[in-house]
Amino acid sequence: MPKIAHPSFPSVTKQLAAFGERLRLARKRRKLLTVLFAERLGVSRETLRRLEKGDPTIAIGTYMSALRVLGLDREIDVLARDDELGRKLQDLGLPRPRARGTQSTK
Repeated sequence: MPKIAHPSFPSVTKQLAAFGERLRLARKRRKLLTVLFAERLGVSRETLRRLEKGDPTIAIGTYMSALRVLGLDREIDVLARDDELGRKLQDLGLPRPRARGTQSTK
């Protein structure tokens, strides 16, 4: 069964393209040829080309492997570390403490 490609948000497409470009530049700084890099990732050169273009259909595991091969895998740990919005939403859902001296009617 063929994969169905769902359209991405334009901002996500732009971010993935920039990420792919950063991976490509990191590979070049390390003087890794595409053949060797693809081999270390366990993907074809075509998949590597798509990864470096920021193709959203490439599995996140492949992006993670690329970071690992480049020695940049620790960088992923900072993503979503401080979920400020999530914490605010969580705080909004917390029950309010009762005022002292009020009795429950239950």
